[in-house]
Amino acid sequence: MQLDTLLHIANFSTLFMCMVLKFPQIFVLMRAKAAAGVSLNSLLLELIGYIVFVTYQMYYDYPPPTYLEYPILIAQDVILLLLVLHYTGNLRHSLIYTLVFVGGWRLLTVEKWIIDLAMSLCTFISAGSKFAQLQCLWRSKDAGQVSALSWGMATYTCMARIYTTTVTTGDMQVLVRFITMTLLNLWVLLTVLYYQRRSSSSKKDD
Repeated sequence: MQLDTLLHIANFSTLFMCMVLKFPQIFVLMRAKAAAGVSLNSLLLELIGYIVFVTYQMYYDYPPPTYLEYPILIAQDVILLLLVLHYTGNLRHSLIYTLVFVGGWRLLTVEKWIIDLAMSLCTFISAGSKFAQLQCLWRSKDAGQVSALSWGMATYTCMARIYTTTVTTGDMQVLVRFITMTLLNLWVLLTVLYYQRRSSSSKKDD
């Protein structure tokens, strides 16, 4: 009974948090009307990882509560992507990205080996998105338009999914992915906090 309660708490807290996970980042971009420090490559890779992951879960009929947040995250990432493209003057590229993503999603389920191969690469794709964001932060040394709250919530949701995966499907590929994402999300969060604190200190000195 206690395990069931913990599982429900983990599932629903993750779902609730993912419903608003990207909102702080969206609001920061809209307020600043700039996308400095936010990596376009990171967003694209994250979207690919989300699409592959949710398609894999649905293909193998995994329990919906274990992946229900991903369609919500995909929708929020699409909004973020459009904002970044808008503020960087590349909104015309959105149609190309749409065609590529829709075509790729349809291709995933053509054959079983394609979705299995895509899932085996999913962790590397998602990890690549975090490293792209880290590289962007290191290069710009500016986290003013990056939301620490969004990255903090992302870290929690991955930790919760480590638990839910362990007690439900036990899928090792999925488990390795969530452990890796937890560590990388935490790394990005600490980097964002470091640059924001440094920027705040510089302003006080001025």
